[in-house]
Amino acid sequence: MTHALVFGKFLPFHHGHRALIDFARQHCDLLTVLVCASDQENVSGAVRAHWISTTYENVESIQVQVFEYKEAELPNTSETSTAVAQLWAHVFQRLVPTVSLVVTSESYGALVAQYLGIRHLDFDVKRAQVPISGSAIRANVRSNWSYLPASVQAFYRRTVAILGTESTGKTTLTQQLAAHFGASCVIETARELIADSTEFSTADLYAVAAEHARRIELLRPIAGPLLLLDTDVHITQSYARFTSNEWLDLPSEVYAHNRADLYLYLLPDVPFVQDGTRLSATQRQRLDKAHRLTLAHFGIEYQEIGGSWAERFAQAVQLIEEMLH
Repeated sequence: MTHALVFGKFLPFHHGHRALIDFARQHCDLLTVLVCASDQENVSGAVRAHWISTTYENVESIQVQVFEYKEAELPNTSETSTAVAQLWAHVFQRLVPTVSLVVTSESYGALVAQYLGIRHLDFDVKRAQVPISGSAIRANVRSNWSYLPASVQAFYRRTVAILGTESTGKTTLTQQLAAHFGASCVIETARELIADSTEFSTADLYAVAAEHARRIELLRPIAGPLLLLDTDVHITQSYARFTSNEWLDLPSEVYAHNRADLYLYLLPDVPFVQDGTRLSATQRQRLDKAHRLTLAHFGIEYQEIGGSWAERFAQAVQLIEEMLH
């Protein structure tokens, strides 16, 4: 039986690594993918192993292991030298003693195999098949998004919820941000299901919460690095509390689908526009207070956005850029 080893940081795991693993599988009966996670790196070895295991969840011939180490005690695996190769060969001999083949895309792979006394196979050393590297992705995840498997995209994807009382430009800002960032967005479902903010039932709010969550659930896995939500379940809850003084009894899945990494709250400091379907100007201000109380109740922290339409857009872009970096 041929037991092969592929090792690396996988920070992050990308399609180049996947091609390497697929190549190694063709030359062995059992493949160990060893995630070498340094204490100086900001993503845990367990997360990286999960990316790989999820990608190959139906492949029995692959086993994923994690080796966590301190760089003060052991040099980073990306270093190429005979001394470093010898040190890591001792580690591999201890962790995977039955390995008889090493497969890498790096120059140090042959050195490691030499010290282990086993065969080595090179794969796409010049990265002609998949022209990407982990360092390039770390430098700019958004530009290299297509090189990431779905499991890794889910880790790096960020969600922003645009909240606020009526007539504060939530939908307009969401669409502007979507165009600016090339992002996916879920537009407020309530505008479709409830024709008039002054006439709706609790059943209508349940329908809004369920449908909005369903749309987010469908879009999130295929969205790019940024997903925008035009309002969310907390605003729906606020309407329920505002009109009936009771919370909606919603399943935990609804909140999970609505989860966001950044919440932007639009201040009611722009002119109120009554389009015939909205609450009155006075109620708009009362609803603003209700929204804030609801967000506090659910422990949602948010950044306030105010000023002119242009200022709101500029503030939102800055906050999102800070989050993405």
